[in-house]
Amino acid sequence: MNFSFLFGARRNLGQVPIASDAAPVQPPIAADSLGNALSESEPIRACPVLSESIRAEINFFDRNWFLPTQSEWVNDNWPLKIWEKSRQVGATKTDAFHSVLVVSPADAKFDVWVSSRDDVQARLYLEDARDWARILNLAAVDLGVIILDRRNNFSARVLEFANGRRIYCLSSNPNALAGKRGHVKLDEFALHDDQRLLYSIAKPVTQWGGTLSIISTHRGIGTLFNQIINDIKHRGNPMGWHHYNYPIQKAVEEGIVERINEKSGRNETNEGFLQRIRSECIDEDQWNQEYCCLPADEASAFLTHEMITACEDMLLKLVTFEQLLELIIQNPKSSFYIGMDVARKDNLCVIDLGEKIGDVIHDRIRIELRDKSFSEIEFELYRLLKLPQVKRCCIDATGMGMQLAERAREQFGWKVEPVTFTPAVKEELAFSLRRDFEDRRLRIVRDDDLRSDLRALKKDVTASGNIRFAGEVENSHCDRTWAKAIRQHAARHRPSCGGAVA
Repeated sequence: MNFSFLFGARRNLGQVPIASDAAPVQPPIAADSLGNALSESEPIRACPVLSESIRAEINFFDRNWFLPTQSEWVNDNWPLKIWEKSRQVGATKTDAFHSVLVVSPADAKFDVWVSSRDDVQARLYLEDARDWARILNLAAVDLGVIILDRRNNFSARVLEFANGRRIYCLSSNPNALAGKRGHVKLDEFALHDDQRLLYSIAKPVTQWGGTLSIISTHRGIGTLFNQIINDIKHRGNPMGWHHYNYPIQKAVEEGIVERINEKSGRNETNEGFLQRIRSECIDEDQWNQEYCCLPADEASAFLTHEMITACEDMLLKLVTFEQLLELIIQNPKSSFYIGMDVARKDNLCVIDLGEKIGDVIHDRIRIELRDKSFSEIEFELYRLLKLPQVKRCCIDATGMGMQLAERAREQFGWKVEPVTFTPAVKEELAFSLRRDFEDRRLRIVRDDDLRSDLRALKKDVTASGNIRFAGEVENSHCDRTWAKAIRQHAARHRPSCGGAVA
């Protein structure tokens, strides 16, 4: 970045404090939102020798104002930049610094136009820019709210610098950018109501040499923001974006926890910080989307949050085999049903046992086995099947599950039903499971792994019009979901939906 004229305007026109005509006074500056403690006794100076122009080779960030990714963003003047980010990692404050740098030099050609999601965010962005101007000792005046178009009631909060260039902070109406020229910043782009219209109007604003920067957290897979990210990652980046991906894990690696500790007074470790904010999320989707740069897919989810959470029981806990025996002693007339999704190495082998109380199945045991031998899998299954209270067990008899299901049927006869997974069978199992959730015919434990697994199940329609079910999470290909679907099928006491029947 060329900094050679950053303070040229100040030397020619004289330094004035923001929004004041008084003599310049360096105010006490507290730690900013990035956690940088700024000394009250030592005034901030951007250059050690104020009589000299700042040269391009001087590093502005020796004071460690920015983490590495933030510093890269500030130094990048590429025409198209996009920042896919976690919440609260200092992106907006960092970008406000960049806006100050590009608009304040004596030879700056363009204003900066910032489109925020609402008026509150526009005000906060301008406050960040104003703070940076103070810290850099730049002549700038906060002009407050200026009416841009009385007919359409378009207004902006404006910060003007000594060279006459301005930072305009607009609310979310895309039409407010029409006819403008300069640099454009689209803050929290995915939250805008009409992203396509906003982008269509914003891009021509940069035609004569301005730059376009997009900063946002995800808001689902159906946004234009996510479409651009997918084009970058999977379609060769045809528009030529400089892409920044900044999940919370990367921010933690770069040192954000230390800065948060300075600001908050806490003394958390990196691991403790991540564990705490993850535990404070309502569910895995919130964690993935708000912090991990992974958009939620609510529109295509086969089982919605509402369906799942309505069937969660906060008091319900999974039990061990020994605890199950104690439950049976207390109630010898219990009725249990088992669903089993079979796997050996790549996927989970899941045994899901539920107790039927009235017409509702309650979670009792979920055994998850990975990379276990068939003898180990059979041991876990057979000791459950030996219980007289287990009324029926349906086993995935597809592929390697065929032999296991046949052997279990030979051992336990009518209790065991092999179910072969064909597309038609999976469709019936999936839709029946959803009906059970809708009718609240099951009670499940509140468990992040299970909830994520259930939410990951997706229904796709192939080119030939057939329905296909698929999905995966970090450690499962919806194996927990299919085991539960088969368990619910077992509890219905009706003929098989495709497997062999006793």
